[in-house]
Amino acid sequence: MSTSRPPSSRPWLQPIVAAGLCLLIGLLAYQWLFRHNLDHERRLAAQRLDAFALSLEATLYRHEALPGLLALEPSLAALLREPHNPVRIAAANAYLEAAQQGAAVAATYLIDANGLTLAASNWRQPRSFIGHNYAFRPYFRDAVDQGLGRFYGVGVTTGEPGYFIAAPLREQGRVVGVVAIKVGLETLEQAMAGTGDTLLLSDGDGIVFLASDRRLRYRHLAPLADSARQRLESTRQYGNQIIQPLADQPLSLTAQEPVRLALPDEARREHLVVSRPVGNLGWQVVQLGRPDEARGSAFTGASALVFAAAFALGLAAHFQHRARRREELRRIHGELESRIAERTADLTEKIAALQRTEAILHETRDNAVQAGKLAVLGQLSAGISHELNQPLAALQTFADNAAALLARGRHAEVAENLQMISELVGRTGRIVRQLKSFARREADTPQAVNVAATIEHALLIVEPRRREIAAQIAVAPFAPELSVTAEAGRLEQVLVNLLLNALDAMHDRPEARVDVQVRDATGQVVIEVRDHGPGIPDEVRGHLFEPFYTTKPAGAGLGLGLAISLTIVESYGGTLAARNAPDGGAVFVLTLPAG
Repeated sequence: MSTSRPPSSRPWLQPIVAAGLCLLIGLLAYQWLFRHNLDHERRLAAQRLDAFALSLEATLYRHEALPGLLALEPSLAALLREPHNPVRIAAANAYLEAAQQGAAVAATYLIDANGLTLAASNWRQPRSFIGHNYAFRPYFRDAVDQGLGRFYGVGVTTGEPGYFIAAPLREQGRVVGVVAIKVGLETLEQAMAGTGDTLLLSDGDGIVFLASDRRLRYRHLAPLADSARQRLESTRQYGNQIIQPLADQPLSLTAQEPVRLALPDEARREHLVVSRPVGNLGWQVVQLGRPDEARGSAFTGASALVFAAAFALGLAAHFQHRARRREELRRIHGELESRIAERTADLTEKIAALQRTEAILHETRDNAVQAGKLAVLGQLSAGISHELNQPLAALQTFADNAAALLARGRHAEVAENLQMISELVGRTGRIVRQLKSFARREADTPQAVNVAATIEHALLIVEPRRREIAAQIAVAPFAPELSVTAEAGRLEQVLVNLLLNALDAMHDRPEARVDVQVRDATGQVVIEVRDHGPGIPDEVRGHLFEPFYTTKPAGAGLGLGLAISLTIVESYGGTLAARNAPDGGAVFVLTLPAG
């Protein structure tokens, strides 16, 4: 019987296998992409080197026929026959100078059969070639022996490098002299520097004599043989330059893989070596490319492939897991349906209970608001009775006077009494209507309420209390069209509470004064009610809007006015706050949305 555990008992194994597979895919992809990118870089480098080699060969070959053409000039042959004749020397110098300027080369000069320079295009310059012997130069010997001499080196007279081409001058089949030209390659070196790549041009011995970076000139790619060193010393090809290694190790021009080299003044890094032969002197043009881009591109592609493989494996695992979960969900679904049914029944019952509770709270709030109104009317009952008794007593008096005046026939005075009776009846009616409007229960329907009319009604209700303490209520002027979103009766109740509290705070002050200010605050209306009493003590401020909290003596109030007012204001989306004025007294700030 097998003792191996099912795969489900080792859940950690599958992610490890998947991660290993993704890494293996990424490694293989990286290697393939890197080699592919290197091949692409080599092809691009080979194309650039081909273009450079063609340009270089065109520059070199363009002037190869020039020395042979110059050798046909009779004045040069005449000078070789009479080397000390000043007239012959001047004619040869003038011709060579004109030829140099016309052909745009660095120099042209005439050498006799022994290697001594007799005339030159630079005869006017301090470092002229005239009088110098160049028999040791390879181009002189090759021109005499082979008919054409080519050579690159540093000029022993001027110290400036150049490419030398020489052709023999013959008379009756015998070489009597050599005509040589020097071609400067500075333009070519500038073009190498402008490519942005590290380009080298080396001779047949592997010595770099032109480079895109001048620091790399006169360095050997590989150690020089003793014969090569002896030849350099004898030909003085590179003057007094010390030939040093190009890198910290020999550079192989046939390497297919990137090699790590440390070039002068650089850290050790990878280089991709691509070379191409150029010319017929064994020269090589070499490019030292950077494989960083190829490596980075390969890493990016491999990373993308790893992520794609990981996504594919994850997707497969997801579908496998989804299939297992689907079966499990079918089992759980039945259990959930029964639980949901039970919870739905419970929630339905709780929602119904909550609705009943909200209805009770709403009714309780309305009752509390109505009770607050009736409490205010109860506190003002004595003053209201006085307000009504005065007109009633005056009515009785004017009615009796009218009857007596009528009996005497004094009809004009009777009319005056009747007019006074009418005004008193109107005044009494306004008081009664305002009290009835304030006391009735209103529907919860907020709408635009005019602030000026509401303040006027509230002042009418608190008028008895104001007269009782001989106070003054000053309402600062404001725009009469201002309105707020509220209910007229409840807003009056809030203002009555604030005004009564302000009057009660100054009941023992000889010059009691309440200031009311209204202002528009961009979408809101702010109403401030300020008294000039003792202010709000610090220990009271935190409990100011708590129900049944009051600082009035027993029987003077239940402590519900501010609590009810805050509830009313907040139901309209407004705020009610209190603070002490800097110069004394309390300030209640009522803020409501503009109507």
